[in-house]
Amino acid sequence: GSSSQMFDKKSYGFETRSSDFNDDIDVSLGGFSEEEDWIFYGPYSDKSLIRNKLTFDLSNLIGYKASDTKFYNLSINGDYRGIYILMEKIKRDKNRVNINKNIDEDISGGYIIKIDKPSTEGYTSINSFSSEFDTRGSYIDASDIKFLYSYPKPTEISNDQKNYIKKYINDFEKALISPNFKDPELGYKKYIDVDSFIDFLILNEISKNIDAYRISTYMHKDKNQKLKMGPIWDFNLGFGNVNYCDAELTSGWSFNFNEICGGDNWKVPFWWNRLFKDPSFVVKLKNRWSDLRTNVFSNQDLEDRIDKITNFLIENNAPRRNFDRWSIIGKYIWPNNYIGNNYGEEISYLKNWLEKRVKWMDEEINSL
Repeated sequence: GSSSQMFDKKSYGFETRSSDFNDDIDVSLGGFSEEEDWIFYGPYSDKSLIRNKLTFDLSNLIGYKASDTKFYNLSINGDYRGIYILMEKIKRDKNRVNINKNIDEDISGGYIIKIDKPSTEGYTSINSFSSEFDTRGSYIDASDIKFLYSYPKPTEISNDQKNYIKKYINDFEKALISPNFKDPELGYKKYIDVDSFIDFLILNEISKNIDAYRISTYMHKDKNQKLKMGPIWDFNLGFGNVNYCDAELTSGWSFNFNEICGGDNWKVPFWWNRLFKDPSFVVKLKNRWSDLRTNVFSNQDLEDRIDKITNFLIENNAPRRNFDRWSIIGKYIWPNNYIGNNYGEEISYLKNWLEKRVKWMDEEINSL
């Protein structure tokens, strides 16, 4: 993570290797499918410890594939580091992002791209390409919206592959901004999997994720298929855990970020406001939200899900050990909106915030 590296409790990416360290090897960790690339995420500013785990669980429960997750007490070379979450790194694999290998004979897929902060070298023609539209959908030579290559990797992607995925995104955006954007044949539906866009939106909005749509935003395209949003990633700053840009409020859409914090370097593409202007998209959103609110996203199910996760941690004495190691309860850690005096208060805040958030979304979606 980028901002998380400011904290003393670090998160880690790691590989499983052979005993002589010469080869990456696929193994099953935590009962997950065999692979070689992994993440140990260490919740720190999220003093509930569960925001990522909760969101990833909800995503998988609604059939929208996210990384599997599992809690661990992590020690490195005998140094206890606190509660960590084992997570599957986002990559092309039949058990992760299940898309085909991209080969010269057919460059229609697969691809994984993301809207995100760049690595240390910044945005370059090697690792990224720019949208041809600004955040209001106007044609522009130097857009704020950049797309980073994730698969194929920047060091491996060919010029033909770059040109293909850049043209595909550009054609989608042109169709979306065109007067015929609602047309099922001429408009945006020709290019995107609408259901994946709706699930992505719902998960980012229920959490009011401050980074939604503009940072850690993955999308993928398989051979002869449409562009899909996801997998989801990075929700430690969701669910009211932020004290800037109105993210602490239980009202308001996250996709309107540009209107609230227009001076930020990373902005939301025009896509989402435009999609809301299509009645067929709105109907699909209403139906999906209504369906989810009767089961996985009902108030009782959401509270039970939080209780299940936190009871497991408490029964294993994990929060106490973590906060003995990292003495941050009752202290402001960037960018906390709420500071509880104990772990129970942090969980109560999360529950109360979420209850108010889904109530606002009920009212807002029903009125669309």
